[in-house]
Amino acid sequence: MESAFVLPVVPVRGRAAVAAGASVRAGSAAAICMCDAGGSAPRGDADAHAVAPVSRRNVLTSAMYASLMAAISKSEGAEAADVAVSKNWEKVDLPSDATVFDLDFVKGSNRGWLVGSRGSIAESSDGGKTWQARSFQNLDPEEEINYRFQKVSFVGDEGWVIGKPSILLHTRDAGKSWERVPLSPKLPGDPVIITALSPNTAELCTTAGAVYTTTNGGRNWKAQVKETIDATLNRTVSSGVSGASYFTGSIVSVLRDVTGSYLAISSRGNFYLTWEKGQDFWIPHARDSSRRIQAMGFIDNELSKGLWMATRGGGLGFTKPGVDLLTTSALDFDDIKIKTGGYAILNVAFRPDTEDVWASVGGGTLWFSKDHGKTWKRDDLVGKTGGILYDIKFFGKDKGFVLGGNGLLLRFTGI
Repeated sequence: MESAFVLPVVPVRGRAAVAAGASVRAGSAAAICMCDAGGSAPRGDADAHAVAPVSRRNVLTSAMYASLMAAISKSEGAEAADVAVSKNWEKVDLPSDATVFDLDFVKGSNRGWLVGSRGSIAESSDGGKTWQARSFQNLDPEEEINYRFQKVSFVGDEGWVIGKPSILLHTRDAGKSWERVPLSPKLPGDPVIITALSPNTAELCTTAGAVYTTTNGGRNWKAQVKETIDATLNRTVSSGVSGASYFTGSIVSVLRDVTGSYLAISSRGNFYLTWEKGQDFWIPHARDSSRRIQAMGFIDNELSKGLWMATRGGGLGFTKPGVDLLTTSALDFDDIKIKTGGYAILNVAFRPDTEDVWASVGGGTLWFSKDHGKTWKRDDLVGKTGGILYDIKFFGKDKGFVLGGNGLLLRFTGI
């Protein structure tokens, strides 16, 4: 494998700039996500310690934003009132009704962060029972409320957030201050997932399948794949994968397991791809069903334990452990009998150290199995929450959450 392409960057008064003379091959995944053409950083990434001049407009904007936040938020020290929606889950009171897109907890800690629409970000110090609204001090209120923060990842005091329009934020002090890492217009695709690995070290993947790592807090990024997914697929003769030839577009539902392996679904749901550390390219795989893929994931969050696939119309299948991902042929998925009445399965989560499996289903319902998917029951009371439940996350056997629209968050209370 050829050495990964690296674009050096140098600090410019608290910003980052691409060194002169760096070049990027067309179709290459080695374009770095640091700054825009000419070496200047995008607006809004000024040094977090710099004091902006105060204008009448800024004062009025800040006042309007403060009024808005006061209207939709609890006071920071207030206790949230959790409401039981079933014997397994309770509804958590959040500081706003913004849709929650992601949350993460520091491993072995009760400190957690969640992000969502309308520039929302909140912090918990009690394992997710209560949440307090936070903000990014280097984004003005008018700008922040326009962002959809989609992913958050923490390790220790170091955290990363990505959102749309494309933005990358980084903290080294548990969220007390944040810096904005400029994104280059040469970046293949938009950031779709970021994973904090250790102090100053993180891994980023884009909608074009470009994977980068940084070991110096985002100043330099090193490409892990030789080219983007569309360049790989269009260079080969389809490899027998339906829909892979002349692939254009992007990948969706990108997931990373605990070992650093990736899984992604093509935006049309007609095939999926995997990538493992050390591989030069993503490998496409045909689906084993005539129905398009609705969602996929890792069994027990580890590729070696297998994959699950949900298809349109409520289909669900699990592979056996140790699947061969070097083949482009369709993998065998054992049919899982779950009678959703035709409603799509949006997400499946495996409760750690148990045989319990949970599935979020269209129509705002949750289904669960206590025997690793052999038999299923519906949690009828959860369906009365009146919201779409689209994601389930476990951070240990007893710490789980269901994410929903319009500020809906459920916390696991135990079977």
